[in-house]
Amino acid sequence: MKATQSLHELGQSLWLDNITRGMLDSGQLQHYIDSYSVTGLTSNPSIFDKAISSGGYDDAIRAKSASELSDEELFFELAIEDLQRAADLFLSIHERTDGTDGWVSLEVSPLLAYDTARTIEAAKELHARAGRKNLFIKIPGTAEGLPAITECVASGIPVNVTLLFSADHYTAAANAYLTGVERRAEQALDPAVGSVASVFMSRWDSAVSGKVPDDLRDRLGLAVGQDTYRSYRTLMDGDRAQRLENAGARMQRLLWASTRTKDPAASDTLYVHGLAAPFTINTMPDETLEAFYDHGDVGEPLPADGDGCDAVLARFADAGVDVNALAAKLQSDGAASFAASWNDLLACISAQREVLV
Repeated sequence: MKATQSLHELGQSLWLDNITRGMLDSGQLQHYIDSYSVTGLTSNPSIFDKAISSGGYDDAIRAKSASELSDEELFFELAIEDLQRAADLFLSIHERTDGTDGWVSLEVSPLLAYDTARTIEAAKELHARAGRKNLFIKIPGTAEGLPAITECVASGIPVNVTLLFSADHYTAAANAYLTGVERRAEQALDPAVGSVASVFMSRWDSAVSGKVPDDLRDRLGLAVGQDTYRSYRTLMDGDRAQRLENAGARMQRLLWASTRTKDPAASDTLYVHGLAAPFTINTMPDETLEAFYDHGDVGEPLPADGDGCDAVLARFADAGVDVNALAAKLQSDGAASFAASWNDLLACISAQREVLV
């Protein structure tokens, strides 16, 4: 049995962190579903920027350029078309799992990461335009994003909370989600609104590379992951979550993001086999998925009690790493990186339109 199937049978969902029109047209995505146990998909501005820059959308851009659409509007038309097709491929999985799995994700403009009101407006508009019940709207878990998450969930919009980096970030996002679900329950609305909380992993180890003792190399991300998983299990077993489940709510799932190994000396499946756990998701780019399919090892699942992570985190603290401060910096840097990718994406679309027309 391939490692991807073994991981799926452990209870973790494998999602692809990529989408291109070529992948849809060629049947590559369907192949991943059929042969690699892939049951969902995530996207972000960087992914679309690379795909559009490669020329794979030239025909679509040429066809739409005669319209009065802005560059941003044109992008969302392209992205929604692709994600609708992907959502349809995963629909049978979504229905078979009663909405637990089979999701795709579309992100609001990263330029709105610190604007609550405009994030809510954009999320509602994109959700209505996409018209797919298995499509998440991605909203960053910044301080300004948290109330937007609550409002969107209360409005029945499925949300992928992105740009989370720590157990504290996860807990804040989970509480924002639960507050939205509580509002629905109070109004006698269906409380079963899908959501995932996406915690970014590999950037931790990149941030401290060369700054800690060699025996701590590539260990911070997994330690933070264990700490976050402990918070996840504790919250799910808590009275608040249990009361909502009793009212018909479904629990927000924990998703491991940024799982491509950055260190060439480390295992290329480090953040896959090291983060195996039931009722979680690992979203990975093609090369990581292919590597795990080829030579991955599932190993033991994460301990629910975070066994061992406190000692590792204490050693990083002794080495001068302030995990809380670094988490805040990683979130801020991540928001800035996504905004830069967004601007690059729109500039690329603008340039493509001029050349093609």
